Amino acid sequence: MANLRIFAGSSNIDLAKEICAYLDIELSRLNINTFSNGNLSVQILENVREKDVFVLQSFTEPVNRNIIELFITLDALRSASAKRITAVIPYFSYSRSDKKDAPRISIAGRLMADLVKNSGANRVLTVDLHSDSVHGFFSMPVDHLTAIPIIAEFIQQTMDLSSAVAVATDAGGAKRVGRFVHYLNIPMAIIDKRRISDVKVEQGLVVGDVKGCDAIIFDDEISTGGTLVTTAKTLTKAGVRKMIMAVTHPVLCGEAVKNIGISKLDRVIVTNTVHVGEEKKFDHLTVLSIAPLLAEAIKRIHSGESVGALFK
Repeated sequence: MANLRIFAGSSNIDLAKEICAYLDIELSRLNINTFSNGNLSVQILENVREKDVFVLQSFTEPVNRNIIELFITLDALRSASAKRITAVIPYFSYSRSDKKDAPRISIAGRLMADLVKNSGANRVLTVDLHSDSVHGFFSMPVDHLTAIPIIAEFIQQTMDLSSAVAVATDAGGAKRVGRFVHYLNIPMAIIDKRRISDVKVEQGLVVGDVKGCDAIIFDDEISTGGTLVTTAKTLTKAGVRKMIMAVTHPVLCGEAVKNIGISKLDRVIVTNTVHVGEEKKFDHLTVLSIAPLLAEAIKRIHSGESVGALFK
């Protein structure tokens, strides 16, 4: 892998280091500066001419800065004559903006996909997009990984699943939970949900039998925790024995940590697609590493092997 180079933006350097350790290579060097007027500057500090380059950056807080940082880094690598540039975006936050659900708005997910390409990326590597349709927004090759097998394996090893049921927080998440239960061989239930705003959610009935069960609430991300609070209330009324939350992306913005406390979950299982700072950690949080999966995907892309074979 002499021609492989991996760079990291500011969003999740620890994950990039884990990936490099797995591949037994050094994390490549770049310099990111902020000028007094707030503008960003990125300088690549080593030769990348004719190299196969991967740049890791999640779209997390501060979202706008991290996105612009990625765009400038991609452009700098293109200017430095990199042979191929792959944008590794473990968490693509704008995948939530996948449709025009109000007048005079932008389908921002498609716009971001265009900007990633226009900035210099030749392909994208990402994990658990909020909507599968976002994959089609990119006019270049996309390798869309999933953390479901990693989370499912951990649950199998640490839980008694004899009374377990997987719960989708709304009908839109039923397909995702369907993939999840495929690995665990447990029943599933769906909660009727109506989103009133970005932070306020109203839920109704549970479709499926959950009384006396151990509920595993599965979703692609936890943002403010608004959905979680109402889900927990609905499941408690339905008579569940205990509740576990499993998500790929621990965005944990706003009052998420407080809302998790209100929800009285027995355990929260996440991956490190998003860096979880010390201020956001709590006793019953388990963070699983996505680094081996991303590293294997990078190795396969670099060598021209099948990435899909990772999930067979």
